[in-house]
Amino acid sequence: MFDPRAVRRDFPILDSRVNGQPLVYFDNAATTQKPEAVIRAVADYYRHGNANVHRAAHALSSLATAAFEQARESVAAFLGAASAREIVWTRGATEAINLVAQSWGRANLASGDLILVSTLEHHANIVPWQMLAQQSGARIEPIPLLDDGTLDEDAYRSLLRRSPKLVAIGHASNALGTINPVVRMTREAQDAGALVLVDGAQSAPHRAIDVQALGCDFFVFSGHKLFGPTGIGALWAREALLETMPPWQGGGEMIEHVSFDGTRYGGLPFRFEAGTPNIAGAIGLAAAIRYLGQFDRAELEAHELRLLGYALELCREIPGFRAVGAPPERVSLMSFQVDGLHQQDLGLLLDQYGIAVRAGHHCAMPLMQRLGLPGTLRASFAFYNSLEEVEFFARTLARIVAEQRREATVTAPAAADPLAQLEQCRGWQERYRQIMLLGKQLKPMPEAMRRDENRLHGCESRVWFCAQVGPDGRFQLNLDADSRVIRGLIALVLGAFDGKTAQEILDSDLEASFQRLDLMRHLGPSRGNGLRAIVDAVREAARHQKAL
Repeated sequence: MFDPRAVRRDFPILDSRVNGQPLVYFDNAATTQKPEAVIRAVADYYRHGNANVHRAAHALSSLATAAFEQARESVAAFLGAASAREIVWTRGATEAINLVAQSWGRANLASGDLILVSTLEHHANIVPWQMLAQQSGARIEPIPLLDDGTLDEDAYRSLLRRSPKLVAIGHASNALGTINPVVRMTREAQDAGALVLVDGAQSAPHRAIDVQALGCDFFVFSGHKLFGPTGIGALWAREALLETMPPWQGGGEMIEHVSFDGTRYGGLPFRFEAGTPNIAGAIGLAAAIRYLGQFDRAELEAHELRLLGYALELCREIPGFRAVGAPPERVSLMSFQVDGLHQQDLGLLLDQYGIAVRAGHHCAMPLMQRLGLPGTLRASFAFYNSLEEVEFFARTLARIVAEQRREATVTAPAAADPLAQLEQCRGWQERYRQIMLLGKQLKPMPEAMRRDENRLHGCESRVWFCAQVGPDGRFQLNLDADSRVIRGLIALVLGAFDGKTAQEILDSDLEASFQRLDLMRHLGPSRGNGLRAIVDAVREAARHQKAL
């Protein structure tokens, strides 16, 4: 049986402490950690081999070019490609999908043509096709989802009878972990005359990939999810298909000859790689592939699935825990909710114990709309995670849920000066508890005001805002949110702005208080951006009032 203790030493960051606690990293679906071999490969390139690739006459460039093109060969072998000419470097899966949309799509799709996209997809496999549809007049239809988190294959076959030109489908869902039957779905789509793009961003880190066996026409993946660097990924497509596709960006590297009379483009794969590439990223990705190559990938996947099964077993004992989706085949990813508790609040509370998970819609908003959920909490596992970490996660989640349920029954008087109370707290954890208490104390906004036209954008949680100005020129602010931590931050904003004139609001320096309290660093990007959006909305209302 695979023992993760032997490999954990290869990942320096796993010895880190977060908020004074040992790091438990369960956010691998967002990005994986990097082994020392990858870190060293990138550093060695910059220390000893940094030069631009192709065409230069000096030795350093020759060495860089050889390493860069050897990395392409490594990716080709990793995917089972027929030739390295079928591998196009991109910044990641997202850019690779955009490349296909803007190259193959613009050349081959016309008004009325049909694109099928699954309901499970990441925004990266939806938005590029929407942009293409707007440009070409093509239509997009979603492949429906069953309640267990798998695609409705009967509905899919019905859609295929409408002769789509392209089917874009993820190999594995980043939000539910569902592994789609892409071999069967690809064969059926091609029988109907469609090409198939498979997004392998979530499958490549967990299982061996053979594009010949998959049978698809395009396959994309990202290096940073495969234990490699950020900003690097690849598109695979059959050489004959790539030969028919026009370039999608212009510049250096992708040309054979340029004059003011016209340009002759380079051969494969260079015609799709305009500009200086991410040389260090490609070399680092090759190092990640070599690192993975020393293991039995099936053994790694079996260990990851043991982690998933154990996490589900332990967490189902927590009152109110609900796993979201129950696909029969999945990658090691657990999406869940806890009744009565917002996923953003739980994510931030887990972070206080050093546990990194993801909270939100996971860039899969159409999926969340289909499920009728604002978002979920997601714990995603890699082979370097351990059963002991899963046990700590489950114990901590149970403790947090119990504490939050107890706090919900306690009534406390409203804070007279929320900012002053927060400044008296010692350390961030005490401040965080005070913010959560402020959220509990905040008077709810009247239900009639919680309308869509009062929703604030820029916040991952749902936030409502309505401002009224009294006869004395002072603002009466109504703010609310579905997340308790955001409600606590709203209490800070109300304490600073409610009952003030427009000029007083504009003259205040609330951000200085936030900086003293170190709020932005500890809240994380999504909550920090939400707080900024709330403050900006109040100030915009004040500016509007002054302009009247």
